[in-house]
Amino acid sequence: MRVLISGASVAGPVLAYWLIRHGFTVTVVERAAGLRKAGGHAVDLFRPAMDIVEKMGLIEPVQAAATGTEWLAFRTENGERSYELGMARLTRAISDRHVEIMRDDLAEILHRATRDDTEYLFDDSITALAEDPDGVEVTFERGPARRFDLVIGADGLHSTVRRLAFGPEERFSTWIGGYLAVMSIPNYLGLRDRMEGITGVNRMAAVYGAARLDEARAVFLFRPETELDYHHRDVDRQKELLRRHFAGMGWEVPRLLGEELERASAFYFDSITQLRMDTWSRGRVSLVGDAGYCPGPAVGGGTSLAVVGAYVLAGELAEARGDHTRAFTAYEQQIGDYVRRSRTFAVATAKRLIPGSRLELWALIQGARLINNAPAPLARALTGLNGRGMRLHDEVTLKDYPHETYRAVASEADQRREITHRAQVD
Repeated sequence: MRVLISGASVAGPVLAYWLIRHGFTVTVVERAAGLRKAGGHAVDLFRPAMDIVEKMGLIEPVQAAATGTEWLAFRTENGERSYELGMARLTRAISDRHVEIMRDDLAEILHRATRDDTEYLFDDSITALAEDPDGVEVTFERGPARRFDLVIGADGLHSTVRRLAFGPEERFSTWIGGYLAVMSIPNYLGLRDRMEGITGVNRMAAVYGAARLDEARAVFLFRPETELDYHHRDVDRQKELLRRHFAGMGWEVPRLLGEELERASAFYFDSITQLRMDTWSRGRVSLVGDAGYCPGPAVGGGTSLAVVGAYVLAGELAEARGDHTRAFTAYEQQIGDYVRRSRTFAVATAKRLIPGSRLELWALIQGARLINNAPAPLARALTGLNGRGMRLHDEVTLKDYPHETYRAVASEADQRREITHRAQVD
């Protein structure tokens, strides 16, 4: 069975890895001309994703590529206090197994694990899908049209596959109150194991370094009164909005949004938007990761959710012996609860990270300090009792999918096709 995956960041390569091991033939198409080497921004892998990474034999390179951030130091915008928190204590309160890694580093590790047995088509994208009872005819922007049995969208929040198969993005997206910007800058603060920042009402800015990067990353979170008007590819407009909403903020912000923003080697800006779809599958097309169920960038554990979703989708396709109708239904049932809880968690996290009042700002600081200073068992209990499911990732149970289930069926089908072919030749 030939499967086309759109997207070569995280969910796509994880899905490719497991489909190959279950006996499928996989092609991955990626709009970018190649893998990005700038490091991207930091993402989190929590327990279930780490368990999958271990099953893939990639735990050592993933841990070796960890950002190494150990301390978070920030001050309040009014200049009243400065605080320093241990990152390990905070993350252990959320998950007993965790790694923070730059997204592009993770993508490179996943690509290396799949490139020898997966066909990668870089610098191309899907422009049309035409499905019939036996497959999907796929038209590409650059390459010739090809036919596949299944098409999977792993192409992120602004998914082309989702738009072609399900309709425009605005039909499914819900803004949950914030915006995120990340840019790559020289590490002029000399940060290696620290994130330093400033936080105030409705906005927060920070800079962090990573163990394996020469550059640093500047991160901005803010919450305007209403949703902003811009296109996700209009970088000039995005920079204008960023400057407007951080005007008058102290610390390093004037420099960051002045000379550093102008010469930034990479810049990312997007709304903290949640996708809410009733189903992630239609006919022979399905979605995985942010393309189908983005809980919200930077607030919902979307990278871990994408890894789990890719693993489950591949496993259910194998268990259903290639019957996509049965597999897609089982896939959605398996991860449905995880997706719904991640959505709830993301909404609450967005409100906590971008406090809307001085009282909420005070509560954020005191809550972080309490978790940071409390004994580990108490810190875990506090996160479990807050009613918002902060330890939701560690509560996910992974299903085992034997590799031989679909592979044996595929082998039998190949043998039947060979016998039929020989009979026709004779």
